[in-house]
Amino acid sequence: MEIIELVSKHAPITGERIAELLGISRPTIRSDLAVLVMLRHIDAKPKVGYFLGKAALQIDSPFKHVEAMKVNDVMGIPVVLRETVNVSDAVVTLFLENVGSLLIVNSQGALVGIVSRKDLLKVTLGQATASSMPVSLVMTRHPNIVTVTPEDSVLEAARKMIHHQVDSLPVVKAVAGLDHEEVVGRITKTTMTKLLLEAALGT
Repeated sequence: MEIIELVSKHAPITGERIAELLGISRPTIRSDLAVLVMLRHIDAKPKVGYFLGKAALQIDSPFKHVEAMKVNDVMGIPVVLRETVNVSDAVVTLFLENVGSLLIVNSQGALVGIVSRKDLLKVTLGQATASSMPVSLVMTRHPNIVTVTPEDSVLEAARKMIHHQVDSLPVVKAVAGLDHEEVVGRITKTTMTKLLLEAALGT
């Protein structure tokens, strides 16, 4: 990866200098730098800059296994609701399934929205009639939903989560002959944490 090569050649190097050498803005690479630090390819020292991390210096790094993984290898079962359900049903489902967000689909099974714990909390606090409100009124609508496909890398999913500051991503795939995507899974920050822990412990 270009960032690792630059760090290898110029360490210690600041994020601003990396962005300058790549010809892009600093915010553009913020999530990439975060993922590389998380995987120990690079390390960062405040007021000093970035330098090579342990994983980049080890040919047989356990994190190489994580890098090769696809979303399809680690995704979980999605919790899906129809857009016609009300807020009360969504709240009950959220707690019964113990998840942070629910994926909302239409009658054809196409992803049309996502509703989070925070969305439901905001709409129900102090509003007695909120429970009967359709969930479609409080969800984040497609195409403002960040998604991944089963063939995307786990690192790409991690980058999107960090960049967009979300805790989970719907996994979608195109349906042949139809103009929509169906939900086939979900990947969460908990999944990422487990992968990193397993890699670090060599399990």
